[in-house]
Order: sequence, then structure tokens, then C-alpha cells
Amino acid sequence: MSYGDPNNPYGAPQGQQPQQPGYGYPQDQGQQAPGYGYPQAPPVSPYGGPAAPTTMPGSVSAARVMMWVIVGLQVLGVAVFAFSAIALNAAKDDESLKDNTAFQDLVGDSTGLIWGYVVFGLAWLVFAAVLATKFKNGGNGARVTILVFAIITAVLGIYPFVIVGLVHTILAILVAVFVGNAAGKAWFNRPRY
Repeated sequence: MSYGDPNNPYGAPQGQQPQQPGYGYPQDQGQQAPGYGYPQAPPVSPYGGPAAPTTMPGSVSAARVMMWVIVGLQVLGVAVFAFSAIALNAAKDDESLKDNTAFQDLVGDSTGLIWGYVVFGLAWLVFAAVLATKFKNGGNGARVTILVFAIITAVLGIYPFVIVGLVHTILAILVAVFVGNAAGKAWFNRPRY
């Protein structure tokens, strides 16, 4: 049996030329001819289940940006509180207001409280900045810490700072949702080599 023999089941069909390389089905793109082989299976991690993400999901990236926005807002808040405390201390030392005992009692009580807000805001700002840097390489512990931070920030935004804290509350709720969803869990639980 030769190649052109009509009784050869492995030969080219009669009346057609054999396929030349480069004509017909794609060659170098990793694609197979239609009808041949099996469909590609999704990648699987060595631990079973779906493969871990290799790039940060969009929702987690958005949560990281929101954390940096929270840090920026806290910088502004600390600056405003520090300026207010300095202004109240200057007014307290003003000679024309020393005779007004009601003003002195109000200022004397509030400056310590405002300086306390400054110290707390500065500590919370540093904590937020550290957590914002943990998005890229942090594990599940960082995820849980970010969730707790976001929930406490949302509550603090509601109670002492109602109007100014509204933006903090909304951002903190979004951070908690984006870090707590399935994409956030997959990102922070991915294996690190």
C-alpha cells in the first residue's frame, strides 16, 4: 500500500493534498486542532482546590487604597486636633480672658481631652499605616487584624466624630467587606514560597 492508494486507511483522502505545516490549524499558540484532545482543566494548587491568586484581586487592591485614604484623613484629623489644642492653650494664657472663670474651666478641661485625642489619633494613624503595608505580603493574621481594625474604625467614626467620622465609617466598612470576602481570603491565605 502506498500513500496514494485508495485502500490505505491512513493515507490522505482522494482528491486532497496532505496538510503542510503552517497551513490550517494553529501551530505555536498552544492550541489544539478542534476535536482533538481534552479541554484544559483549571489550575490546581499543590494543596488541592483552586490555585492561589498570583496577583492581588481588584477588591483587595481597592481596600489597600482605602486604608491609605484613612491614613491621610487621620493625618488631617491629628493636625486639626493639635492646632485646636494649641489655640485653646494660647487662649487660656490670654490675660483678657483670665477673669472669666467659666471660660477657664471649659478650656482647662477640654485641652487635656483634645491632647488625648491627638495622641490616640497619632497611634491609630501609625497602626493604619502598618496595616496598609501588610496587604502585599501579609498572611491570614494580617487579614484578621485588618478586619478588626476596620470594624473598630467604623464604630469610632460613628460615636465620637459623627459628621467628620462618616467618611471614616464608610471607608472602614468597605475595607472590612473587601478583605473579608472570598477574594480577600484567597489572597491572604495563598501559599508563599
